[in-house]
Amino acid sequence: MKEDIKSKEPFRFYTRLSLPELTGLRASTLQQLARLTKDMPDSCIYNHTHRFLKQHQRLSPKSPNDFSYWVGNTLGEKKLGGRLANIKIMEFSSVDSLRRKIAATISQYLRERPLSRLRYSGDSEAFYFIKSVSFIFPTNYIAHDLKEFAEALRGVAVDSLYFHVFDARLRLGQAANDFSNWIRNSIADEELANDISKLDPYTYTLEELRAMIIQLVERRLKE
Repeated sequence: MKEDIKSKEPFRFYTRLSLPELTGLRASTLQQLARLTKDMPDSCIYNHTHRFLKQHQRLSPKSPNDFSYWVGNTLGEKKLGGRLANIKIMEFSSVDSLRRKIAATISQYLRERPLSRLRYSGDSEAFYFIKSVSFIFPTNYIAHDLKEFAEALRGVAVDSLYFHVFDARLRLGQAANDFSNWIRNSIADEELANDISKLDPYTYTLEELRAMIIQLVERRLKE
């Protein structure tokens, strides 16, 4: 059975603490937003496209990212806000490629609707660029096989789940999340690794995502 297969290397669960830090830069117009987005550090782009997931971890993450929310609700450019909200983050393998997509979407909209350049916000409603500074800590959860992995995944905090799924794949530039990498390389279960990789984490709450991964692992253990 799969639960009898010991991993080549145990899986250590980590967690993260993120602190917001102002960059000192702000945008009051779409032109400024597009220009500044191109020069922001990855930690800033990541923060503004993922902050909602952490703050509303028990809600379905259908709310737009910070760029979309500000454009649609503060500047009143609902169509552009919708375009930014519809960017599928799962399709991007790096923060830089995501950044370029956001900037290009805004620039394209400005070409289509030149009058949107006249839109601006007051200082109190400007888009303030904020980056996230992360601190990574090991937890007490370690898995040597799939059975222990499922048990540990039930117990870890959502911050740990978030780190191994979201941070690992996009912010750290890995091809897949930490769970899939470990299952593929240490358990040698390509099928299960792929099944977990195929999950789009942006369409679930963190608790739903936890349940989905556990379900996949337990189903594999029964085979």
